[in-house]
Amino acid sequence: MAPPPASSSSPIRRSRGLLLIVFVIALFFLFVPRHQLSSALQDTGISKEKLVNYFGSSKPDVDEIYGLLHLVTGDVEKQAILSSNPDIDPTKPVDFSVYAGGRRWMDWKEETRRIDANYPIVVFSKSYCPYSNRAKKLLASYDIRPPPHIVEVDLRDDSNVIKALLTRLTKHSTFPNILVLGKSIGGSDDLANLHASQRLEKILQEAGAVVRSQEA
Repeated sequence: MAPPPASSSSPIRRSRGLLLIVFVIALFFLFVPRHQLSSALQDTGISKEKLVNYFGSSKPDVDEIYGLLHLVTGDVEKQAILSSNPDIDPTKPVDFSVYAGGRRWMDWKEETRRIDANYPIVVFSKSYCPYSNRAKKLLASYDIRPPPHIVEVDLRDDSNVIKALLTRLTKHSTFPNILVLGKSIGGSDDLANLHASQRLEKILQEAGAVVRSQEA
């Protein structure tokens, strides 16, 4: 007895069903508040990153400098080294997923708040540079909490990329490059001038840092 002919409508029905499922998940992902989405995904064991790999990356409405700050303040062992990505052109905007080590979704506004709270002052330095060392010494005299986060750019494999990114993003091409809440206040001479004019402490305090003492 010959088997019954295959129904040509079965693949079509399966395709339509799959498209419907994808459409429903997409609507859920787009319109459910993020905190509820995170809770729901934890219950199901599905990661946000996996869903976004299907539905595309976010376009965060934050300054790109926070992508770089995320990179340099993150876990060193898991740090994404920019020089390992041959497609990066630091003279042009870099996709935020590159700064996030390949993750295509992050709550970048929340990450910006986290960086500002934990790392209000970030110093891009060169370990052998006398100007960098002078700036670090001056900042240390203020006993800042949380302390400035120091990035020794010359000790990184992606030092040339970092320098080019800082030049584009902060309009400051030399070291040190001192950032307060994601904005460059300049280099060693600029810092010294702010200190001499007694404006530096106010800037640090307005950034949320606690200045415990000043010996310099």
